Amino acid sequence: MQDSVKTQTAVRGIPFDTGKLDRLMEEAGIDVLLATSKHNVQYLLDAERAIFFDYMDALGISRYLPVVIYPKGAPDKAAYIGHGLEAHQRQVAPPWVPEVQASTSGSLDAIALAVQAIRSRGVPAKRIGVEFPFLPMDAGKALQDAFPDSQIKDALYVLERLRAIKTPAELAKLRKASELVIESMLDVIAHHGPGTTKRQIVEALRVAEVNRGLTFEYCLIASGTSHNRAPSEQRWETGDVMSIDSGGNYHGYIGDLARMAVLGEPDRELKDLLAEIESVQRAAFAVIKPGVPGGEIYTAAERAMQKMSERDNSEFLAHGMGLVSHEAPRLTATGPVRYDAADTSRPLEPGMVVSVETTMKHPRRGFIKLEDTVAVTADGHEIFGEGGRGWNIGGTALR
Repeated sequence: MQDSVKTQTAVRGIPFDTGKLDRLMEEAGIDVLLATSKHNVQYLLDAERAIFFDYMDALGISRYLPVVIYPKGAPDKAAYIGHGLEAHQRQVAPPWVPEVQASTSGSLDAIALAVQAIRSRGVPAKRIGVEFPFLPMDAGKALQDAFPDSQIKDALYVLERLRAIKTPAELAKLRKASELVIESMLDVIAHHGPGTTKRQIVEALRVAEVNRGLTFEYCLIASGTSHNRAPSEQRWETGDVMSIDSGGNYHGYIGDLARMAVLGEPDRELKDLLAEIESVQRAAFAVIKPGVPGGEIYTAAERAMQKMSERDNSEFLAHGMGLVSHEAPRLTATGPVRYDAADTSRPLEPGMVVSVETTMKHPRRGFIKLEDTVAVTADGHEIFGEGGRGWNIGGTALR
C-alpha cells in the first residue's frame, strides 16, 4: 500500500506575489483557483515536482492529478492535494500551504478531496478557476457536478501572467540551464567527426546534458543540405554543416538554444550566411529593455532581415521562456505555436525572458540557425549562454 500524509501547518513564506494573484483573479472574475498543471503546481508551491510523476502522468486506469487550491485573498486557506507516492517527498520538504493531503491515486479522488477542501473552508466558490487544458474531463465533470450552481472558468491566462516576471532565483535557473546546454553542445561537437550519425550525436548530447545536471528534453538536428531535423542514420561528413537545437531542463526551467557546427573549415559563404543571422539576432537584442513594446523585437528583426541574401528562405521568432516554452510574453499570433499576441503592445518588464531565434533554410547549404535566451534587466538585457555563436568545428578533440 502506498503511503499517505495529511499535514496542517501555519502559513510561512509564500513564494509568489499574492497581491498580484488576487488582482488577476479579481479581473478574471475568479473566487477560488485550482491549479492542476505540473508547472503551475511547482510554481505556486515553490517545490520540486513529484519525483515519481516528473515525466509521467498515467498510472493504472487513471492519471496523476496534483491540485493547488488558492482562495482569492485567503492564502491562509490554501491547500495542496497530492498523490500518495509523493507523501514522503512532501514530508521532507513541506510546501508553504497550510494543509497538504498526499493520499490520492487518480484524478477522481484528487478532485473529490479538492471539493471537500473548498467546502470545509467556507470560501466563496461561485466562480471557480481551473486550467482547462490541464484538467481531465472526468475530474472537470466531477467538479461541475459538485458545484452545479458555480461557473467554471479558465484560469490559464491568470497563472501565465503571474509567472511572466521571473524572480532572481528563477533567472538563475534559466541562466544555468542555458549555459549547461551550450557546454554540452560544444563538448559533443568537439568529440564527434566524420561518419557520425545524427542519432549518435543526439544520444551523446543526451548523456552530456544529464552529466551536467540537466534533464534532457529534446534535440532537433539537421545536417548537410537537408532541412530534416529528426534524429536518423544520416551521417555527418566532411564539409557538412550541422544545426543543433536542444532543450535541457534545470529544476523545471528550460534552456533552449541552437548553435551551428561544420566538419572542416567554413568557407566564405558559410561565414557570411551565419553573420547575416547573427546580425538579425543582435538587432532584436538591441531593443530588448524595460518599457519597450514587445512587438518592437519583431520590428527590429524584420528591418535587419531585409538585408539578408536569403530573406525569402529565412524566418524569425521570439517567444517567452521559463517553466514552459512559449509562455508570456506572447509576441506573435502567427508563429508555429498558436496563441494571441497579448504582449505585442505591452511594455517589456524586468524579469521577462524571451527566446530569440533566426532560421535560414538555405537551398544549397542546409539548415542554419541561432537561438538565444535573453532576460530583460532593469537597464537593458542579459544573454544567457552566449558561447559558441560562430562556426564550431567538429572533431577538434579527436585530433
